Amino acid sequence: QLRLVESGGGLVQPGGSLRLSCTVSGFTLDDYSIGWFRQAPGKEREGVICTTARESVTNYADSVKGRFAMSRDKTENTVYLEMGSLKPEDAGVYYCAALSARYWCSTSEARRYNYWGQGTQVTVSS
Repeated sequence: QLRLVESGGGLVQPGGSLRLSCTVSGFTLDDYSIGWFRQAPGKEREGVICTTARESVTNYADSVKGRFAMSRDKTENTVYLEMGSLKPEDAGVYYCAALSARYWCSTSEARRYNYWGQGTQVTVSS
């Protein structure tokens, strides 16, 4: 059974940093590209960042370039989203998702992702 579980959300002040984790089970990270998406209240879900299975390609939403990064720890079956210089508009529920593709990922085609986690809340406020 494929499963993704996000953690690490919480309250952070504007300008602060936060690291989210996405722990996967039932599949190997070598076979799946991973994306992070977020959804704020009253807004549509938007793609934030994604990386291909072998981490050869990373795609970013323009709004997070230079501030967000992804990494993987294959020994822990975990993907991380490092978020810095956080802004109030970064707040929302963050989801990680797995795409059954090794060499391609997209932040704009959420419908292509096969498996999703339950989400973790990020609040950016002073």
